[in-house]
Amino acid sequence: MNVGVPRELKDGERRVGVTPDGVRRLVADGHGVRVAANAGAAVGFTDADYRAAGAQIADPEAVWRCELIVKVKELQPAEFPLLVRGTTVFGFAQLNRDPVLLEAVLAAEIDVIAYETVRDAAGRLPLLAPMSRIAGRLAPIEGAHALATDRGGAGVLLTGVDAVPGAKVVVIGAGNVGGEAARIAARLGARVTVFSRGAARREALASALAAEGHAIAACALDDPRDARFVERVIDADLVIGGVLEPGTLSPKLLSRELLSAMRPGSALVDVGIDQGGIAETSRMTKLSAPTYVECGVVHYAVPNMPSLVARTATLALTDATLPCVRTLAGKGVARALAADAALAAGAMVRDGAIVHAGLAADAAAHRVRVA
Repeated sequence: MNVGVPRELKDGERRVGVTPDGVRRLVADGHGVRVAANAGAAVGFTDADYRAAGAQIADPEAVWRCELIVKVKELQPAEFPLLVRGTTVFGFAQLNRDPVLLEAVLAAEIDVIAYETVRDAAGRLPLLAPMSRIAGRLAPIEGAHALATDRGGAGVLLTGVDAVPGAKVVVIGAGNVGGEAARIAARLGARVTVFSRGAARREALASALAAEGHAIAACALDDPRDARFVERVIDADLVIGGVLEPGTLSPKLLSRELLSAMRPGSALVDVGIDQGGIAETSRMTKLSAPTYVECGVVHYAVPNMPSLVARTATLALTDATLPCVRTLAGKGVARALAADAALAAGAMVRDGAIVHAGLAADAAAHRVRVA
């Protein structure tokens, strides 16, 4: 099979879908690999590295004519004219929140397999997980920047200093994003409260941090109208949203009214903005302009945070995705999906039709033309 690796076009995106080592393995499997010029340059992988691994450096049109396209972020409008009927795109799809993107995919009659919905036998999200952990670790750092006065923040130092305590941080979610965000924030000296629906993860996180000497408050999130949740959010210097509903839009847990009650200059890092975000006030930003102020709160809502550490993120992502790429290329897409339930869970669109239930529901809500 011919495998194409395009150069990413999303604002600030520097990751690449396949490393030279991944190319070497695919070529050894008997596949042809076409890599767009400078696709990996931003993370230190030169065209010469890819050629040495056995890839052909090609123009965008030749790359997109490959049967399997391996990329990182969702398709951009400039890529729509390059789509070839029958091609399979394997990457973060983000079709739920973007009706225009979904309509373009359906009209092009391509197949889309989404990293964010591939599940393993235990129901985990192995391709999304490393990026979620990176985003979680970055969230308190970006939140600290958002609290600075040059971003419109109140001038609160996340770590505190001397007799001045660290910032009050509320983390919503205790999974890969929330757990990592809570760990980093607590270790930096912030006063952390975690709200989560999952008791086991929440309590395990609190116990692990307590063993390190970093006590946090761990609270159940049964209803976003609960008094304790409302009070902690209003009192917070920084709120980090780490809730994910794979394959569908995120729940809106922070109302405009609640955000308006926070102290002016507080901050929100809405990590799940790719799935619509958890706040009514959240709208997608980009790495070149990451924040805006609404209701007096500095919002950070960048969908590709891991690109801030693009080399580490590329290595972590491709370590997880390459086995799937080799399976898809080796067996062919149809046979691979039929034989592998994990990959099949990632199928969003096949032959111009939506095949994922969560996407179908969101498409209906957006009134997307599906036929």
